[in-house]
Amino acid sequence: MQITAIQAALREQGLDGWLFFDHHQRDPIAYRVLGLHARRHVTRRWFYLLPAQGDPVKLVHRIEKWMLDDLPGERRVYSGWQELRGGLQGLLGGRKRVAMQYSPDCMIPQVSLVDAGTLEMVRGLGVEVVSSAGLVQRFEACWSPVQLEQHLEAGRRVDQVRHEAFEEIARRVRANGSVQEVAIKDFVRRRFTELGLVTDDGPIVGVNANSGNPHYEPTPDVTSPIRRGDFVLLDMWAKLQQPGAVYYDITWTGFLGETPPEPIRKVFTIVRDARDRAVNFIQGAIREGRTVRGCEVDDVTRGYIASQGYGEQFTHRTGHSIGEEVHGNGANIDNLETHDDRPLVPGVCFSIEPGIYLAEFGVRAELNVYVGEKEARTTGEIQREIVLLPC
Repeated sequence: MQITAIQAALREQGLDGWLFFDHHQRDPIAYRVLGLHARRHVTRRWFYLLPAQGDPVKLVHRIEKWMLDDLPGERRVYSGWQELRGGLQGLLGGRKRVAMQYSPDCMIPQVSLVDAGTLEMVRGLGVEVVSSAGLVQRFEACWSPVQLEQHLEAGRRVDQVRHEAFEEIARRVRANGSVQEVAIKDFVRRRFTELGLVTDDGPIVGVNANSGNPHYEPTPDVTSPIRRGDFVLLDMWAKLQQPGAVYYDITWTGFLGETPPEPIRKVFTIVRDARDRAVNFIQGAIREGRTVRGCEVDDVTRGYIASQGYGEQFTHRTGHSIGEEVHGNGANIDNLETHDDRPLVPGVCFSIEPGIYLAEFGVRAELNVYVGEKEARTTGEIQREIVLLPC
């Protein structure tokens, strides 16, 4: 845990502290920021105050008084709810503004983890609660140099599997006339395992109309055949099977034949150009030292797609933060589902993945962008044209 750096950030923001709270391990952010590994089950509430000045203080239940022993600071204990409230009042005494895992109007839901009742209790003690979203991004979502290298290596392996998966589709269609989506999904998962990659779910393998469903995923019971003349979308994400590794997440599209139909080519071009406009906007801002926010990038992407007449068919945010979980806790590229006005700071990585979804087919073009101190870079291969799969 970076106590000195966190305390400096709190003072910069005019905050008196960062108040962490958990019950039954509901807040994974707290455990990652604090570097805390829960000892047995967390069946009672605990609080941990990291003040802007001075030493941290813990408040734990007597029957789980060892819960925060791995963290520095004075330990205080409680049993009853009245004693808990009194202990919390002592913890926060003299402090006016503290950060918690909370987001006004739940505008950044992945950070909005503290329940309403706990917020009421803290506010009832005369303390203003502000969102920890910016702190979370800085101290949980920014990668180390090792994590960046892990991401780049994962990207090389995922890109290899993506290339192999398209080839496998074409090979099986040539040999058998068709291949089931779920068979390609199984092929990708097997290759991930063989190459030392892990993932919680996926990949998405969607043919024709299924590619128009952004979160479609084939199963043994729900799957469609891929044949000559079909359009197919592959969305895959994975990370190295190593401690602290972070994800790589991409979406590519292909056509089984020599010439995709004009409607598909038209929509692909619009989506690709929208993606590239977003990347160029980010890279220009970082290069020139300008602050750029996730919501602003979403506006650039969405504005272009709307100008081409497909605004209503772009139904999700432009991108999401990437971390140890494929959907990380840094700034999302979003001014649709939420208004994420957090700046894209050095050390964050996120997807850029605009899409247009129609009844007959859907196109999404996804790549990853990492922000450095003076530049932003794409971190893997970039799709420029629809992949043609001779069969």
